[in-house]
Amino acid sequence: MSTPIPVIVVGALGKMGREVVKAVSQASDMSLYAAVDRKQVGEDIGAALGLGTFAIPISGSLQEVCLAAAQEKQAVVMVDFTHPQAVYENVRTAIAYGVYPVVGTTGLSPEQIEELAEFTDKASMGAVIAPNFSIGMVLLQEAAIRASQYFDHVEIIELHHNQKADAPSGTAIQTAQRLAGLGKTFNPPQVQESEHLRGARGACADAEIRIHSVRLPGLIAHQEVIFGAPGQIYTLRHDTSDRQCYMPGVLLAIRKVTQLKRLIYGLEKLL
Repeated sequence: MSTPIPVIVVGALGKMGREVVKAVSQASDMSLYAAVDRKQVGEDIGAALGLGTFAIPISGSLQEVCLAAAQEKQAVVMVDFTHPQAVYENVRTAIAYGVYPVVGTTGLSPEQIEELAEFTDKASMGAVIAPNFSIGMVLLQEAAIRASQYFDHVEIIELHHNQKADAPSGTAIQTAQRLAGLGKTFNPPQVQESEHLRGARGACADAEIRIHSVRLPGLIAHQEVIFGAPGQIYTLRHDTSDRQCYMPGVLLAIRKVTQLKRLIYGLEKLL
């Protein structure tokens, strides 16, 4: 029987982090190596999440945890669901100590992603950054790419809870990027537009695709890709009702990342 994959969960007390802790602890081929968070440091992570005693105290230092993993010479995976302001340094720290990053935190700039890709190349190790770990969202994007061959007008609406720090969402940006990757420019102008309120038409992403962001309590994560043509509207929508929907994708990335030799952006590349 193979050795379970040791996993560090960063942001372990967050909404996504606690789901990752639960999923990893229940996976037969994984083991929770460490839990990192700024809150409740020293408390047992299992007890903190109401999952029983894990005998794993919450650590306040990712660097200390990664150093311990490096000294033990284990192939450890770090899963990061933290904050846009923290994720870049977290990933750099992991790579520096030979810990394989799996990142679901959005807000990284294209320049930061490129720099992290260079770091993984130099270290000859893998990393996975995915704006969305839902299999359903990957399928929505694939359907949107197919539809874009027949529609010239498209806009994206993404809706999230009002505790999400970045806008637009990384998923919406990635969707626009994948559509733009077809080499097509969308939404040819019909009139000379003017905004009476700045931002009313949303943000203009690649290939002239507009993205609109909604932030409200009661939402989790939702996205619509709306195609328009004379006499018809074609709408693709993905709704999240429980964060458990991301866990199959997260576990897949954990299992795959140690086999990679470079940074992979997007869950679709692992499917």
